[in-house]
Amino acid sequence: MGDAHAQRLAASEAGTPVVVYRVDFLSGARTNWHVHSGAQWLLVVGGRIRIQKSGEPAHDLEVGDAVVIAPGEKHWHGATPGSEGSHFAINIHTQTEWLEPVSDDAYQGH
Repeated sequence: MGDAHAQRLAASEAGTPVVVYRVDFLSGARTNWHVHSGAQWLLVVGGRIRIQKSGEPAHDLEVGDAVVIAPGEKHWHGATPGSEGSHFAINIHTQTEWLEPVSDDAYQGH
């Protein structure tokens, strides 16, 4: 939901496939819930990012923070409410399965 822009920065198919994206979220923007077949690293490079793993409360991250998403772990991420945010997403040997949208209540942390 909201405006988000992803740019593929680099990729390598040699050895273990790795793809690096920069994702910029405008205020209110977030992904749907999703899972990855491989590990994903999120490195915050601008603004504030909110991430929530299934069964856990949402966590807000700032520039310089990083989080690792385990293979198969259901999650979403986006800008914190009222702000914009940017992160690098480093996907290691990963396919993404997109799931249901994140409700406004879940996004707001209710």
